[in-house]
Amino acid sequence: MESLKLIKEKLVAATSEEEWITALRSDERTGVKKLLASFDRKVQKEQQKWSDYKARHEFDSTFGEGLVAGVDEAGRGPLAGPVVTAAVILPKNTEALVDVNDSKQLKKKIREALAELIKEHAVSYAVHIQPRQEIDRLNIYEATRQSMLASIGGLQVKPDIVLSDAMPLPIEQPCYDLIKGDARSLSIAAASILAKTTRDAYMDQLALDYPQYGFDKHSGYGTAVHLQAIDTYGICPEHRHSFEPIKTLVQFMRED
Repeated sequence: MESLKLIKEKLVAATSEEEWITALRSDERTGVKKLLASFDRKVQKEQQKWSDYKARHEFDSTFGEGLVAGVDEAGRGPLAGPVVTAAVILPKNTEALVDVNDSKQLKKKIREALAELIKEHAVSYAVHIQPRQEIDRLNIYEATRQSMLASIGGLQVKPDIVLSDAMPLPIEQPCYDLIKGDARSLSIAAASILAKTTRDAYMDQLALDYPQYGFDKHSGYGTAVHLQAIDTYGICPEHRHSFEPIKTLVQFMRED
């Protein structure tokens, strides 16, 4: 009878049901049953991951033949920093990107690793950083829209079809603006990861330039900590003047 330690090591290495695992299911030891339950959860999670990946991959193909570019943004809601957009054209064989998902569903280190993988495998990709000055000049919706157009324009390969995450775009190619597109489309999910990781890196650098605000912790969103820092230190050049409560604060400063 094998020890629980050895069984655990073998189950950790296994990726699917095998004869010895099926035979092991008759073992009445409580420890074995727990190890098998853990193995079953691992297999189920892996199967679900592949199922979700295939659904996102096949979803992109339903819009027609040719090169599909996914477009997404990061940073529409924060009180500080840029909005960042990305456009990505993926190859036909995307199995290396099985873990690509909506960036909001992924931990930071996983996003960063996937961003490098996307850049390695993409037919073409482009990222655009729209500064806060343009956000204040145009408004966040228009600034994001123009940034998405810039990302598409930055692609070295011209796409035949464009899928955007809930943003209508005036381009010559057929363009489909999809609600929750980053959860449904593999190419939009890839774009969301590039946009998010680029913006996170920008905000991490901003945290070094303006350490009092903690931008690396909240990415510029209006958290209680961020609002308290604004109350204590005022605003910095990266705060969006068109967003409340900064808009009111700027007006007060001008009047004063």
